[in-house]
Amino acid sequence: MPEFDLAVIGAGASGLSVTAVAAQLGCRVALIERDRMGGDCLNFGCVPSKALLAASHAAQAARAAVRFGVRVAEPEVDWDEVQAHVHGVIAAIAPTDSEARFRALGATVLRGEARFVDPASLTVDGRRLTARRIVIAAGSTAAVPPIPGLDRVPFLTNTTVFDLKERPDHLLILGGGPIGLELADALAGLGARVTIVEAATIAGKEDPELVAGLRDGLAARGVTLLENAKVASVVPGPTLILADGSRIAGSHLLIAVGRQPNLASLDPAAGNVRTTRAGIATDRGLRSLTNRRVYAVGDIADPQGVGPRAFTHVGTYHAGIVIRRALFRLPARIDYAALPRVTYTRPELAQVGMTEAEARAAGHRVAILRWPLADNDRAAAERDAAGLVKLVVARGRLLGAGILAPNAGEMIGLWALAIAQRVKLSALASLIVPYPTRSEAGKRAAGNYFVPRLFAPRSKALVRLLAWLP
Repeated sequence: MPEFDLAVIGAGASGLSVTAVAAQLGCRVALIERDRMGGDCLNFGCVPSKALLAASHAAQAARAAVRFGVRVAEPEVDWDEVQAHVHGVIAAIAPTDSEARFRALGATVLRGEARFVDPASLTVDGRRLTARRIVIAAGSTAAVPPIPGLDRVPFLTNTTVFDLKERPDHLLILGGGPIGLELADALAGLGARVTIVEAATIAGKEDPELVAGLRDGLAARGVTLLENAKVASVVPGPTLILADGSRIAGSHLLIAVGRQPNLASLDPAAGNVRTTRAGIATDRGLRSLTNRRVYAVGDIADPQGVGPRAFTHVGTYHAGIVIRRALFRLPARIDYAALPRVTYTRPELAQVGMTEAEARAAGHRVAILRWPLADNDRAAAERDAAGLVKLVVARGRLLGAGILAPNAGEMIGLWALAIAQRVKLSALASLIVPYPTRSEAGKRAAGNYFVPRLFAPRSKALVRLLAWLP
């Protein structure tokens, strides 16, 4: 008889979600964590980065107040107080993810490193346990590229950058993905010089038309962007030596070139769990391809034919699928067609569904609908009109949506729902939204699909004919 119904490896967002539901359903659950409860999101990712961005955006708002006729002195940034704010936010949320809470829910919380002994057994710092089902939610960590000299130079990652004792004078960021862009925005707003070095283009997975506006926003805040720039080596300083021979010196170096799964300590081969470079190989229901007892969720899951998605909200989505499959034995599989993603710079860049390039590559005959925030009354009233809503449509159905705007992450939910529920574009165009809001930009973009038909010669002739009726 297995000791547990469910063993969950990792107390990050996805592991905690599985544990909370299973424990409340009366299952015998072992939750195993070797480091901090709450995982990367609470301690080194989503929460501290958004807290730091909030401080940065407050400073930026003070500098920009003059556009309203409000003059204030250059804001004074107290780094110690900024750090206290960031860690205070973590501390305020931590009880939700704490050992005490999960023990109160009925879970057995084990602190230590989990390792497979066989397909049905684990050891946790010498203790052996068995489980009917094992959920791997061990997450990922910052990838470190094999650049000559990097191993001899101190550098930061997302796990260490929030513990800086002083504000960097000149932060070099290697990588122009979401983590690099958000931290560049945050530190630049707080008064640091920032240079991003990206081997390709920043935000390379996003719509280039929207990225152009994001690029302009970062440049306006003093961030230096070096795109298509490859680093040949690193020397103490730190100084980056680029492939063209040029040198860039800074006070601190942040590595933000991607993520790698936390596989090494698990010994997955002992558990007959197949792995890939991206994580645990699973089917689209997140079950291991080689061990039917095992599921994987969150950053470490590599579903066949789909690949990993390193977002906290994907981890909680995965948790729901595993609960349905492992506990209720119901069919469930991932579907990323309506998966939203957000880069939390200012303005934010939010996308869901296909980009224009992805839709065309898939063979769709698309219509592209746009509405610039320069034509939005709320944006005009707040003198913050940089941005764009862009919709990708085929045969009257929404395939994708992208928004570059302040709080775009709060706006993208409607479009995710529209894709998920296959809402007709006509319904979106006729939606009543409050005035004045930036949400009007999306409605206006959807309405553009029908404008040519509305003002076509046939419509005009019909109106003239109907005018003769009493």
